[in-house]
Amino acid sequence: MSARQYELVYLITPEASEQEVADLHSQVEQIVQRFAATSATLEKTENWGRRKLAYEIGHHREAIYVVETISSANGDVMKEIDRRLRVTDQVIRHLVVRVDEEIRVAERTRDARKANQARRRVARGLPPEVAPGEQRGDHDTDDDRDNVEVQR
Repeated sequence: MSARQYELVYLITPEASEQEVADLHSQVEQIVQRFAATSATLEKTENWGRRKLAYEIGHHREAIYVVETISSANGDVMKEIDRRLRVTDQVIRHLVVRVDEEIRVAERTRDARKANQARRRVARGLPPEVAPGEQRGDHDTDDDRDNVEVQR
């Protein structure tokens, strides 16, 4: 089974100190380390700092945003993080999104477009692959404009 990639975003109350934010991050890190046997790793952490919310959440107009990227072979680590953040009073909101599926969809779309282009080229009697000088916008010289007068 291949590793899945998740993005975790959580909003912390603006009254929280830097130490409390760091403690919450270390809790998430410890959960990921506990699931390290299932190849769970914490790829990246970004603290976006204090930002204004789009709408008021529980009498808060601002929150501290933290984004974490986590890779895991199964979703158990994300279930545990979700459970833990749900009961933490400092967390206003949190969201877990699986992002590797979007990357796969983009790759499938790109491959389908290439296959369609190759099929159409073969139907026109051309080789399936585009030659380097054949692409649009690949004009390395202005040979087609050498004998053209410019009207001003």
